[in-house]
Amino acid sequence: MDPKELNASPPIPVLLVDDHPAVRQGLAILLAPEGIQACGQAGGRADALARVAERRPDVAIVDLSLDGEDGMQLIADLHERQIPVLVYSMHNDAGRVASAFAAGALGYVTKREFDPVLVQAVREVASGRLFASPIAAAALAQSVARSSGDEAAQLLSPHERKVYELLGEGKETFEIAAALAVSKHTVHTYCERIKVKLNLTGMHEVRRHAVDHLQNRVR
Repeated sequence: MDPKELNASPPIPVLLVDDHPAVRQGLAILLAPEGIQACGQAGGRADALARVAERRPDVAIVDLSLDGEDGMQLIADLHERQIPVLVYSMHNDAGRVASAFAAGALGYVTKREFDPVLVQAVREVASGRLFASPIAAAALAQSVARSSGDEAAQLLSPHERKVYELLGEGKETFEIAAALAVSKHTVHTYCERIKVKLNLTGMHEVRRHAVDHLQNRVR
């Protein structure tokens, strides 16, 4: 951001919630030159709620691991008090990311990402906009892709699903026929049914869909 813009705009007050004092101090030092001011710090849920009662920050930056406490509960508490929450956590799995947003967080950034991502996230959340960092967004996208593939496969009959799985392993029609002890014509019939049920346009797309599904399942 242009330094002139920083001087023209009042600083964004944030509450830093992390059970490591060094992390809180580091964040305060990092954010200050960007026009983001730590108006309070807390090491746990009770401290955080007390600081919020003293002075309402524009954003609460919350770690999910708070010395045995449930960070998700704090997110819900802050959301109930209409305090925008930005999660800043070492966890990057889709489950925690999704749970944080479900609890009321507006943003999620992992501690593996560069400082400008956190700065951008604070500004977006302070403006009332949702923000998922690149790593958090990728985790959610992969989770959705895996879920979609599982749901699609559930549309298939047991025989169709077996053909679908063998296609995902790269098997040719004659190999599938031999493995299932059926004719190649029967395999072609199953493939046609798979194509229709999964709303695909041809055998090339059926094979690619099956391969992608298998790869997502084993990750």
